[in-house]
Amino acid sequence: MPYQPASSVLENVRVLDLTRVRSGPTAVRQLADWGADVIKIEQPEALEPDGALGAARHTADFQNLQRNKRSITLNLKNEEGMALFKKLADTADVIVENFRPDVKQRLGIDYETLSKSNQRLIYASISGFGQTGPYAKRPGFDQVAQGMGGLMSITGAPGEGPMRVGIPIADLCAGHFCAQGILLALYERERSGKGQWLHTSLLQAMIAMLDFQAARWTVSEQVPKQAGNNHPTSIPTGVFETKDGYINIAVAGEATWGRFCQSVGREEWQNHADYKDAELRSNNRDQLNSQISEITKDRTSDEWIKTFTEAGVPCGPIYTIDKTFADPQVQHLNMSSAVTSEVMGEISLINQPVVLDRTPSSIKVAPPERGRDTKDILLELGIEEEDIERMLKEHII
Repeated sequence: MPYQPASSVLENVRVLDLTRVRSGPTAVRQLADWGADVIKIEQPEALEPDGALGAARHTADFQNLQRNKRSITLNLKNEEGMALFKKLADTADVIVENFRPDVKQRLGIDYETLSKSNQRLIYASISGFGQTGPYAKRPGFDQVAQGMGGLMSITGAPGEGPMRVGIPIADLCAGHFCAQGILLALYERERSGKGQWLHTSLLQAMIAMLDFQAARWTVSEQVPKQAGNNHPTSIPTGVFETKDGYINIAVAGEATWGRFCQSVGREEWQNHADYKDAELRSNNRDQLNSQISEITKDRTSDEWIKTFTEAGVPCGPIYTIDKTFADPQVQHLNMSSAVTSEVMGEISLINQPVVLDRTPSSIKVAPPERGRDTKDILLELGIEEEDIERMLKEHII
């Protein structure tokens, strides 16, 4: 199938995708959705029948991660297969990989090697713990990074032990930071004409995402603790029970505190000895939250949301994911798009969360079946058709 750009933003930027699992594909998805010609490089099926690391192709996860790409099969452990890869690498603007750090050198596909014949090459690497250092060769896993990066120590209710978050946030953030680095390198290349190697890791991404919680330690040597559904510093902010469920209420700053007190019919709290400023509310958090919950239980979630919204107090429902996609604002934001899969038929995948009004992204094509575009891509490289047929029989491609 010919290249079908999903947007004009990165049109004619060619990306070779050597990634597996999640962090790498997340980075590449950002490029594919904005129009890059992404060529996913996979092992021939005869050599790896169940896909990279056993990834099931016809699942919601794989389909959402791998859209807007073409697929070629190459045996990188075969001399002729490696020669084809290097020929393809000379045509690439970007290569993305998330092998363990020593693998690319062992295969001879590292930045130093490939950039000798392609000085404009941008080479992006994601690892578990960094390209160098005492943990460099350890295999990376999202939950391990959540634990080492400190996130699990501040997630969950006090006294209930460490808790992972409900998404692979270290993988996802490493992927997004990698994509940002690639875009920065592409921008810089417009001035210098030169490519470069960029790298990030699950551990670095996780620590960066701690943001103000990490800064509480680096600046003030405070060790943040678990606060459950309560905001660690903005009080009262958290989950409150209603007559028919739960809602989030976020009260930040004295002006909002005043509006909140009026909304719940407790104007006297503004001058209460235990609640009249942020420090007192923090010291008496549990008492205050308990009193608020006794009030919010008397009315439904919708009633409270209407009351707080009219008063200018930030609040919102707590949805299951099906209800998230049924919400009229979510539907207005067009957060999913239908696309036709060769095997699964029409499916709906998650759209990009940023809108460029003149050059929008799109989900142009569902993930390709393995090797679907091998012949087309090799013909583009000038490989003869009879050689392609021979290499298919020999499992080189």
